[in-house]
Amino acid sequence: MVEHLASFPYLTCMVLSPAIGLFIIVLLKEEQKFLIRAVSLVSAGISLGLSIYTFVGYDKVLGGLQFVEKYEWVKSFGITFFVGVDGINAPLLLLTGIVIFTGVLTMWELENRVKEYFAFMLFLVTGVFGVFMSMDIFFFFLFYEIAVVPMYILILIWGSTRKEYAAMKLTLYLMAGSGLIIPGILLLYSTSGLYTFDLIKLHGVHFPPEMQKIIFVLLLFGFGVLAAMWPFHTWSPVGHVAAPTAVSMLHAGVLMKLGSYGILRVPMYLCPEGFQYWSQLMGLLAICGIVYGVFVGLAQTDLKYVIGYSSVSHMGIVALGLATGTMDGLNGSVFQMFSHGVMTALFFSAVGYIYDRTHVRDIHLLGGFSKIMPVASAFFITAALCGAGLPGFASFWAELLVFIAAVKVFGIGGLIALASIVVGALFALRVVQTSFYNEPNPKFIHFEDVSPFLGLPRMILIATLILFGIFPSLMLDVIKTAVAPFISGL
Repeated sequence: MVEHLASFPYLTCMVLSPAIGLFIIVLLKEEQKFLIRAVSLVSAGISLGLSIYTFVGYDKVLGGLQFVEKYEWVKSFGITFFVGVDGINAPLLLLTGIVIFTGVLTMWELENRVKEYFAFMLFLVTGVFGVFMSMDIFFFFLFYEIAVVPMYILILIWGSTRKEYAAMKLTLYLMAGSGLIIPGILLLYSTSGLYTFDLIKLHGVHFPPEMQKIIFVLLLFGFGVLAAMWPFHTWSPVGHVAAPTAVSMLHAGVLMKLGSYGILRVPMYLCPEGFQYWSQLMGLLAICGIVYGVFVGLAQTDLKYVIGYSSVSHMGIVALGLATGTMDGLNGSVFQMFSHGVMTALFFSAVGYIYDRTHVRDIHLLGGFSKIMPVASAFFITAALCGAGLPGFASFWAELLVFIAAVKVFGIGGLIALASIVVGALFALRVVQTSFYNEPNPKFIHFEDVSPFLGLPRMILIATLILFGIFPSLMLDVIKTAVAPFISGL
């Protein structure tokens, strides 16, 4: 992969912005709530601005790895702070910037332990940015751990609905995944003979086929836990339900993408023969996840559980696209990571506002909520239509590409996954009908609708889904610059 050095440390500034915001918040007093929120918003806004700049400024003709920064860290162990942007991670950096900025705005009304909450949020997102930009596996894993550890505290303190159980289950599952990732990375490091963690250098090594099979399956399941890959998904819906609103947005919108991105960036990139050997199993698990998420979602009555199992199904689409190993499949998979991230952020943001007012998430108790809060209801309904794959939204193009590739590669399996998505559209419409278009519940008539300020983060998310739904080439033209050479390696 051709590397183009940065003229300015844009990526370092992107990852340091939330870290500096965290440091400033630590120095502030708990009583300075507005200042804490303002610092969080400014640091998130700077990261968002830089992520937009790198996405728009990525040269699609030049291709390769751009905005590259390299600094020797521990030379004797081959550890380098090596970051860069290509067509695969540019959309995910943009996604992270959008979700953290809208997440801060969504939690603007928080009053309970504001200082600690926003400090942990910025700590978490520092790790997420670091994972998506790292081209050194040591830093990749270091940032990966930074990203997942704060989830335990955020759910345990600010969560609801069996929060202790959800926080512990999430942590144990992710620790188990890390327990598989570490030996996989160490095998890459030692077997290469180069004793480096540099992904680009490791890509030039042809690992023995049997070793590739071992490394690939370790990393597939290790990263697959965080990607909510069936059958290791059970921590995810529980975590969604227990987490506070913005944490659910980051959890479903961004954190789950770390797992699928890790599979694409490390084992698929470095162990192509391992991928060829395990791709059928990978495809089978993805199809099971899609079907399972849809049919279990049909039985749910809690809005957050509905979204949680929908996320399991939609992340199965991401895994299915990766398993095809084709141009269309990988283009659709990366696009789906982005579109699903924005869509679930909108879902949880909308549900969070409704729950904060009513303290109800049961779809049967909400009644005709669109007559009481039409704007708040419109946000949820928009997300539901996007989740159903309605043309005009970004997810339509992502899912279309994945299923075209899946039917070609997996035949009947691809058709089964496609049919289950049709059922998934039914359960989205069922929730909309039951919660928003029946007779309104008189208990909720006195509630006020979303103010323009609190509606702003939801409008940003909707605008993003529509922009890339109407102009999908804005995203696909960037993604394919990295996918085309990636496919040649497979």
